[in-house]
Amino acid sequence: MANNLMLRSLSILLFVGIWEIAARAAHSPALPTPFDVLTVFGQEVRSGELPYHLGMTLGRLAASFLLAMSLGSGIGLLLGRHEAYNRFFDSWLLIFLNIPALVSIILCYVWFGLSEAAAITAVVINKLPTVVVTLREGARSLDRDLMEMAQAYRFGRLKTLRHVTLPQLFPFFLAAGRNGLALIWKIILVVELLGLSNGMGYQLHLFFQMFNVSAILAYTLAFIIVMQVIETAMMKPLERRAAQWKR
Repeated sequence: MANNLMLRSLSILLFVGIWEIAARAAHSPALPTPFDVLTVFGQEVRSGELPYHLGMTLGRLAASFLLAMSLGSGIGLLLGRHEAYNRFFDSWLLIFLNIPALVSIILCYVWFGLSEAAAITAVVINKLPTVVVTLREGARSLDRDLMEMAQAYRFGRLKTLRHVTLPQLFPFFLAAGRNGLALIWKIILVVELLGLSNGMGYQLHLFFQMFNVSAILAYTLAFIIVMQVIETAMMKPLERRAAQWKR
């Protein structure tokens, strides 16, 4: 554990060192030094701008993530457990998987206006098919012997769901959640850039127009910190829990 932490620290220090050398060599506003980025980061935090816009983006991310995971899990389990539904709706799934994110975002803004509902709907439409596919495969891979054992011991529906079905599906929920967070982050930035007046995407677009690379990197740093906190505090413990039932 200590060796792993030391290795990660050395790796990050090497990255920052290479960045510092490259920035000094370039000596250009297009590539600021790490110190310049940290200075802007501190200024944005103290002014309240970065926490406000980050909070708006995180709120949209939470709403989109919960909606996509809830709907996608239900549909995925339905398709995975009932082959007739799967054959009928498989072509729908293929269509939604191949619609470019930009197209669905533009259409949602055209149909529903430049609103929060349109933004969240656009993100959910983009994320939903991947959750459905992941959970469908999870439902297909359920161990029939375990399901028959639950029937033989006359487990009720809730007991079967809690002790037999969900433990087997947990890794698939985790995979869908992890991939979903990464995908939703990226889509939300585009959604905010195209049609909203706050959020990280809006700010990045503003800084791009002003050619303020230091601010762009400072907001990117905030992204990285948030994702690392989510990964360490939520995804890693869930991953360990997902592997417990196999022991």
